[in-house]
Amino acid sequence: MSQIPTATENKAEKPPAWEGFVPGNWCEEIDVRDFIQNNYTPYEGDDSFLAEPTEKIKRLWNHLDQNYLSVERKQRVYDVDLDTPADVDAFGPGYISDDDDVIVGLQTDVPLKRAMMPNGGWRMVETAIKEAGKEANPEIKRIFTHYRKTHNDAVFDIYTPRIRAARSSHIITGLPDAYGRGRIIGDYRRVALYGVDKLIEEKLKAKDRVVNEPFSEHWARYREEHAEQIKALDKLKTMAQSYGFDISGPAKTAKEAVQWTYFGYLASVKSQDGAAMSIGRLSGFFDIYFERDFKKGILTEPEAQEIIDALVMKLRIVRFLRTKAYDEIFSGDPYWATWSDAGFGEDGRTLVTKTSFRLLQTLVNLGPAPEPNITVFWNENLPEGYKKFCAKISIETSSIQYEADKQIRDHWGDDAAIACCVSPMRIGKQMQFFGARVNAAKALLYAINGGRDEMTGKLVAPGYESISGDEALDFDDVWVKYEAMLDWVIETYVEALNIIHYCHDRYAYEAIEMALHDSDIVRTMGCGIAGLSIVADSLAAIKYAKVYPVRDETGLIVDYRTEGDFPTYGNDDDRADDIAATVVHTIMSKIKAIPMYRGAIATQSVLTITSNVVYGKFTGSFPSGHMKGTPFAPGANPENGVDTHGMLASMLSVGKLDYDDALDGISLTNTIVPSSLGRNLDEQVTSLVGIMDAGFVRKG
Repeated sequence: MSQIPTATENKAEKPPAWEGFVPGNWCEEIDVRDFIQNNYTPYEGDDSFLAEPTEKIKRLWNHLDQNYLSVERKQRVYDVDLDTPADVDAFGPGYISDDDDVIVGLQTDVPLKRAMMPNGGWRMVETAIKEAGKEANPEIKRIFTHYRKTHNDAVFDIYTPRIRAARSSHIITGLPDAYGRGRIIGDYRRVALYGVDKLIEEKLKAKDRVVNEPFSEHWARYREEHAEQIKALDKLKTMAQSYGFDISGPAKTAKEAVQWTYFGYLASVKSQDGAAMSIGRLSGFFDIYFERDFKKGILTEPEAQEIIDALVMKLRIVRFLRTKAYDEIFSGDPYWATWSDAGFGEDGRTLVTKTSFRLLQTLVNLGPAPEPNITVFWNENLPEGYKKFCAKISIETSSIQYEADKQIRDHWGDDAAIACCVSPMRIGKQMQFFGARVNAAKALLYAINGGRDEMTGKLVAPGYESISGDEALDFDDVWVKYEAMLDWVIETYVEALNIIHYCHDRYAYEAIEMALHDSDIVRTMGCGIAGLSIVADSLAAIKYAKVYPVRDETGLIVDYRTEGDFPTYGNDDDRADDIAATVVHTIMSKIKAIPMYRGAIATQSVLTITSNVVYGKFTGSFPSGHMKGTPFAPGANPENGVDTHGMLASMLSVGKLDYDDALDGISLTNTIVPSSLGRNLDEQVTSLVGIMDAGFVRKG
C-alpha cells in the first residue's frame, strides 16, 4: 500500500510526489477540488505561448490516419474482437505504432478494434457483429444466452404492456435498455493525485462503515457494490502494469499525472459502452503539474503540448461496438468524451489556465474533431484573450460547445463537468441515471386523437377522448387533453426508467467509474423531452389563429388547416416563448411527482442534438405546419426557418426556459457563416464574442 497519510496519522508527513504543492484538506481526505483551488495558476494572457505539434505527434497522427482511420472511413467498423468479453484488464497492451510512447493505452490491443460488452445485452452485440460483416463466437453467445443474464434480458422481463406499446410507437425513444446508460463521470484525477492503493484503502473503510448495521437491501447492496469497486481498482492496477506503469501511488510528474488520469478513463471505456462517457474537468488539474515541472526545469512548452496532443489523440480513437440502429438514433458514432473547461471558481478567480489554451490548440495541431466534446463554461468576465481564442477556434473548426458558467456554478459548484452535451454534475460527488427522452410533440397529437397513434392508427394510450367535430380547435380544450395525456406518457416513461436502472445496477454495474466517486453520492434521474418548438408553435397556432383538423377515412386526425398568423417560439416573442416555458414546467412537475429509483432527484433536459431526425421520422403533421416524417429542430432550438429575428433573439427565447425546470440542461445549436460576422477574422472574432456575451448575460 502507498504511504499517503490518513487523517489519523502525522499530518506533516507527505509523500514525495506531493512536494511543492500547497497543502490543504486534500492532504487529509479525497478532495481534488481543494487541491486545485490551493494550487492552480489562473491565466489571463493570450495564445502567443502555444506550441505547434511535435514531429512525433505528426508521425503518430499520420500513421493512425493512413493505417486505421482511412480503413474505418471506408467500411464503418475497422475490426471487432470476437473472443474476449470486455473488461478493465481483458486485453494486453496495444499501441498505435513504435512512436506511441507519450501517453499510452488502447481499449483493445489494436487501434479502433472494437470489443464486445455483452453484459448490457447480447442481441445488440450480435447484431452489431453481423453488421460489421462478421459472425459471433458461438461459445460466447452460449454463455450470454444460457448462463449469464444481461441487463437487456432483465429489462424486458419486467417491462409492462404499456411500456412496450409506448416504446414500439416511438412516443418514448432511445431508452438505455439495450446499451450502456453512461452519464457517469468518474473522478479520474484521483488516480493521479492519490494513487490506486489509497483509493482502495478508502473504499475498504467505507465498505466496513456499515458492518454493524442490521441487514437490509441497502446494506447488502452497499457492501456488494463496494466490493465490486475494489476489484475494479485492482484490475486498473493490473492494466496499467501491462503497460509498464505502477500506479499504486501518486503521480510524480506532469506526464505521469496525465498518464495516470488517462488510465482511469481508459479503464472505464474498456468496461462500459455508455451513451456518454465524459472525461470530466481536467485542464486546471493538469496545469498544476505542468507549472511545477516548468519550475523544476524538467518540462518545456512543446513537451507540455505534446502530452495534451497525445491524450486527445487517444480520446479521438475510442470506439464502441454499436448497431446501425444505434448510430441512427445518435446520428453517427458519438460517445461524448466531454472535456469541460473554463468558467470561474466560487472565490471569483477565473478557472482558465494555460492548459485551457493547450486543449483548444489540439484542434489546430490535430485538426477539427467531435471528440473529445470540448465544452467551455462561458462567462462575459472570462479573460479577453481566452474569449477571443475560443471564438477564433470556433470559427476555424466548429468544434467547441459553450455552456452557461453562472447557471452551472450556482447549481452545481465550481468543480462541475458536463456528462454528455448539456448535463452538469459535481465530479465524484454525483451520478445520473440517464433516461433518453419522451416525444412531447407526439404526445400533443395523441391528446388530440385520444391516444391513437397518428402514423399507424393504433390505440396506444386507452381511456382518452379525442377531439370531436371539424370546427376550429379550442386552446383550453386541447390544453386539458394534453395535460391528461402527459400524465399517461410521463408515468409510463418514469416506470420504464426505474426498471432500466434497477436492472443496469444489477447486471451491468459501472464498478470502476463508481470506484472513482465518493461512497455516498447524489443521484439524479435525467429525464428529457423532444419536440418543444413544435409543441410551442402548434399551441400558439391553436390559441392565436384558426386550426381545423383534417381526418382520414377512419376519423383519425392526420393533418391540420391553419388560417391566420400566430407567434412562433425563437423570436423573443413572449406569447410563444411563455407557452414553451409552460410546457417545460408542466412536464417537470409531473416527473417530480413520481418516486424515483434509489431516491434519485428528478431532472430534465431539452436536448435532441443528435436524435431529432429519428423523432421526426415517426411523428405526424402538426398545427404549426411541421410536416409528417420530417426532422425535429434539435434540442431547444426554434423550428427550422421559423426564427426570423436572428441568433440573439433565439438565445433570448431559450433563456426564458426556467433552468430549475431543466437542470439536466438545455441545448441550442446555431449555425453561422463566418463571413456574416465581419470582413476579416478579427472582426468575426469580436462579433462572435459579443453575441456570446449578450446571450449568456440574458440567462442563456
